[in-house]
Amino acid sequence: MSDSARGSNAWRMTPADYLATRPKTAAGGIARRSLHVAMRDGVRLAVDVHLPEASPPGTRHPTVVLFTPYYRRFRLADGAPARTEASPSYAVYRDFFVPYGYAVVIVDVRGTGASFGARIGFRSPEERLDYHDTVDWIARQPWSDGRVGITGISYVGAAADFAASTGHPAIRAVMPTFSVWDTWGDMFYPGGLLYIGMIGGYGRMIEALDLDRRDVLQEFAYFAGPHYAGPAPVDDDADGTQVTAAIAEHAANFDTTAFVTQLTARDGVFGHDPDFGAPTVAPRTYMDGIDPTLPHYGVSGWMDGAGYTNAATARFRALRNTEKRLLLGPWDHGARTNVSPGRDGPRPRFEMHAEMLRFFDQHVAGIETGLADEPPVRYFTMIEEKWKAAAAWPPPAAATTLFLAADGALAAAAPASDGGADAYRTDHAIGTGSHTRYERIAGQPVEEYYPDWHGRDARMATWTGPVLERATEVTGHPVARIWLASEARDAAVILYLEDVAPDGRTRYVTEGMLRARYRGVAPAPANYAQVGPWHPCGTADAAPLEPGVPALLEIALMPTSWLFGKGHRVRLALAAADRDHLARLPFGRSPVLTVFRNRERPSSLTLPVMPRT
Repeated sequence: MSDSARGSNAWRMTPADYLATRPKTAAGGIARRSLHVAMRDGVRLAVDVHLPEASPPGTRHPTVVLFTPYYRRFRLADGAPARTEASPSYAVYRDFFVPYGYAVVIVDVRGTGASFGARIGFRSPEERLDYHDTVDWIARQPWSDGRVGITGISYVGAAADFAASTGHPAIRAVMPTFSVWDTWGDMFYPGGLLYIGMIGGYGRMIEALDLDRRDVLQEFAYFAGPHYAGPAPVDDDADGTQVTAAIAEHAANFDTTAFVTQLTARDGVFGHDPDFGAPTVAPRTYMDGIDPTLPHYGVSGWMDGAGYTNAATARFRALRNTEKRLLLGPWDHGARTNVSPGRDGPRPRFEMHAEMLRFFDQHVAGIETGLADEPPVRYFTMIEEKWKAAAAWPPPAAATTLFLAADGALAAAAPASDGGADAYRTDHAIGTGSHTRYERIAGQPVEEYYPDWHGRDARMATWTGPVLERATEVTGHPVARIWLASEARDAAVILYLEDVAPDGRTRYVTEGMLRARYRGVAPAPANYAQVGPWHPCGTADAAPLEPGVPALLEIALMPTSWLFGKGHRVRLALAAADRDHLARLPFGRSPVLTVFRNRERPSSLTLPVMPRT
């Protein structure tokens, strides 16, 4: 089935219905102007301004802004077909919003594209101030009405939160989509385990972009093509000398591998600059700068990267904003694919831009849309293929706990004996393949999600629940509490929630992971209101295991909304490696992990089960 919201009762007015009532106010084509804009320190950023071509002189527009490190626009090679799109990532915003009377501004962030300067890291303090300065420039332009909304996907989406934290009064609403909140845990080190895609594919991709390595970019579908010839120069750079000079400055940009691998803890900093580190690049660090009256709308999907779904839910819970919204769909990173097994095709059909338009119409353009009457949270239940609404996240659910038991069972009753345990030898050959939640954030296109999952748990430790007597909806954050001992002083523990069909075939539902040395639990900070156990993962929090000594690992799995059918079973699978996505540890050893399931140390899985009529 489709993920379209048409006909859904989760909306009082669906996005499609809103679009049908909203007339286009700017007939005709789109006019583009491209120029450099100077920041407070003199660095010049390349900016594209898109306006309705037929607007009468003196017309002022609300503005939608996107800040990107991925080229605001490509230069097209000689001989490119006439209809070749020079802005494949952002044309959809331009073409959608301008006819409704908006200006659309797309900016190459410093050290990227045709902008000058160099990047000292992901979203440096200087870059954050650039967002403020660019918004300030927009608000002073004769085509601007002084009201700005900011959106985008991933890095571009997180820029909305960074910009909001500067407090510029022209920013009237932000809609970050598929973006981090705690960059270290959501992207670099989920559960404290290094995501190797950051130091492989993604790092190679952004270096190729920054240095205009067109040969390397052919490895990445988003940027490959014979007609793309580097970043587009601005209008007054007819001979390309300015863009060439800008690219030369990019040679000083940070190296992703060196950057990420130095930040082994959530409070990690760089030896060359102790004032710059993991907290610096996390939007949550600047939460107090976000005006609580600023409207905020976060979007993510059930298979959105390493931890981006956690980011969206934690940010929603943490923000003090009186007008805040959350949308969680059956999507991968960027909603390029509908990931639900119940889908009728890989292309998402949800009316995302109509939903954006209504939000920005209400809060940026000043059009009454009835948005205040809509519930703040909407989520999509996979397999059931249905949108639902809630007043908060997570929606109220019954905590249903299943205990690890003998013979690979999950049982409703807590263990009564003293001696239960299962031994599992670490298998570093285990991987989860190349059709997973991780690929999109490394720049790889995926349209089939976990199609080869069945059988992968044969090399894992598994525990399976009883046959379900009725359909069971799990919506929220499953939490596992695993008592284990290891022969080594550290371990990677990766847990998978699976749906086992009556014929025995398994489907991936969600996962969670934790590096054992970071097993300590503390109250979540106010700027990261995570559901389930919070692991500080700071430098001082590292606590090696004592070989053979039991330790408790509390692991929140990434949130989901999934309907387990009648006659299906729930399975928990445990692995100690995912060589395709996470750095292996301990090096050179395959220690035995002993998982306890007895009266003194009852390992368990708690599921948030929704009531059903």
